[in-house]
Amino acid sequence: MFFPIKDTIRARSFPLVNWLLIAANVVVFLYEAHLSQPALLRFVAHYGLVPARLWAHPSTAWPTLLTSMFLHGGWFHVLSNVWVLYIFGDNVEDRMGSGRYLVFYLLSGLAAGLVQATVLPTSTVPTVGASGAIAGVLGAYMLFYPSGRVVTLVTLFFFVTFMEIPAVLFLGLWFVAQLYSGWLALLPHATHALGGVAWWAHIGGFTFGLLMAKFFAQRNYRVYPDEFYPW
Repeated sequence: MFFPIKDTIRARSFPLVNWLLIAANVVVFLYEAHLSQPALLRFVAHYGLVPARLWAHPSTAWPTLLTSMFLHGGWFHVLSNVWVLYIFGDNVEDRMGSGRYLVFYLLSGLAAGLVQATVLPTSTVPTVGASGAIAGVLGAYMLFYPSGRVVTLVTLFFFVTFMEIPAVLFLGLWFVAQLYSGWLALLPHATHALGGVAWWAHIGGFTFGLLMAKFFAQRNYRVYPDEFYPW
């Protein structure tokens, strides 16, 4: 298992929007945590992204592409998402600027939701979580800082160690894992076996981030020698 601890690229400015996004996700989850089980199910069904409902009633269901980004299915879900956003989001906001970063983050989430709903258009299971939008942030990070290094906790049975892994390798392997799991999710009866994770939202968000991040980058951003700017 690979788990990111921190990256080696220091942001040059305070990542205000990134912290606000983290706070928004946590606050919404705390609200969810205080709901009774029946109320929580109704809340998720109403504000989560349900692909079948989106295509059947797009004029009324489209807001769920946005609201679903701020819902989570449990403590591990929300904490792992905000942790990854904390590690990688500050650098992407630094490169884009706060306003562009906010727009980019939301568009990444919208793209992720649309890909998930397109690949599984008849699904009636609500899709929730910030991971699609965060996948867009990861795609942008890979584009902006491929030579950055990710301090990673590596566990294999009883073997536990920390390694510095190049960002392009860490994120590249992560994306390949999403592709593989996404393919498995398309097999009959695979959703339950794979834990109901929206793999195609991850794939869609990451691809959007990788392809579109350069259009959100600040053109007057000075790149230091220890950073690699690929265009």
